[in-house]
Amino acid sequence: MRHLRLMGTTALAAMLGVTPALAQVGALGTPEGKLNIVAWPGYIERGETVADFDWVTKFEEATGCMVQVKTANTSDEMVALMNEGGFDLVTASGDASLRLVAGGRVQPINLSLIPSWGTVDERLKNAPWYVVDGVHYGVPYQWGPNVLMYNTEVFGDTPPTSWNVVFEEMDLPDGQTNKGRVQAYDGPIHVADAAQYLMFHKPELGITSPYELNQEQYNAALDLLRVQRTLTARYWHDAFIQMDDFRNEGMAASGTWPFQVNLLQADGVPVASVIPQEGATGWADTTMMHVNAENTTCAYQWIEHTLSSNLQADLSVWFGANPVVPAACTDGRGMQTAEGCTKNGFDDFERIRFWTTPVTRCESQEECVPYYRWVSDYIGVIGGR
Repeated sequence: MRHLRLMGTTALAAMLGVTPALAQVGALGTPEGKLNIVAWPGYIERGETVADFDWVTKFEEATGCMVQVKTANTSDEMVALMNEGGFDLVTASGDASLRLVAGGRVQPINLSLIPSWGTVDERLKNAPWYVVDGVHYGVPYQWGPNVLMYNTEVFGDTPPTSWNVVFEEMDLPDGQTNKGRVQAYDGPIHVADAAQYLMFHKPELGITSPYELNQEQYNAALDLLRVQRTLTARYWHDAFIQMDDFRNEGMAASGTWPFQVNLLQADGVPVASVIPQEGATGWADTTMMHVNAENTTCAYQWIEHTLSSNLQADLSVWFGANPVVPAACTDGRGMQTAEGCTKNGFDDFERIRFWTTPVTRCESQEECVPYYRWVSDYIGVIGGR
């Protein structure tokens, strides 16, 4: 499929204005005793939320590298934090990773210093959202779809089959309107969700990638988002606030991460999730190292630690994501099982269009609307323009 075919990396480098570079770290030294990471909520656990989920404590005991985590709720926040500096690593999604490369905020990774690199899923080893001109600017961490979460008491025995329940005004199976009972993601990359919906329902627009939109296609996506705004109760970016809304505020449906679905179900909240007929966007997150990282030995030790199948298994159970080490689904070293990986969408890789940074010089057509436009225009949509 087009969204998974690797763009010629030399062409991509030219688009981003990137000069190929060599890894800055040639050998590991003495661990520095600390490590500072920017991460998505729920990605780095030390047993404080649920005691069984802890992949930090043993790492600290084994290496002496004390882990400090700064959570970020959006990719834009991650990029801002990495621009400020003071961090060693970031778990960047595809809509941030190429911006970090183009901005010179991250350094190439020396794969020879990561013994477990060979265990990484072959589908991810050369992914275009973090590999530029053959240079690896990170190591895969986890991946998954943006699913449609719905209230099972609202939908009953007729779960939604389309994203239309969050994009178009309608009465839901409980007989009430969806207006004021749906949510949308508070990030410019949500433009891609609208574009993917239009790919299915308006093929005459000729959209082949939701991240590569000419002006006409982009305008159509913005128009759909303006309709969605009239329905939306909240633009969410904090996973825990979204969960509170589904517990307490009568929300009926929203795009979300499997993380929220799993935690709500564990609490007995009547929700479920689907990947609708239009497919889904998704995230394939990458551990990337700041260009000025102070604790590089600890950082490389952490990257190696993240590729252990028991960590990958437990993280995928906790977050509802998919491990980047396929053995984590079956080797029994962690909590995950083959059935659990299937539930999390491990076999749906081809149905997901993974977040990536929109650029002007795109592959599918002569010129596309770049990401900085997505940022300003999405703010305008949310503000009613």
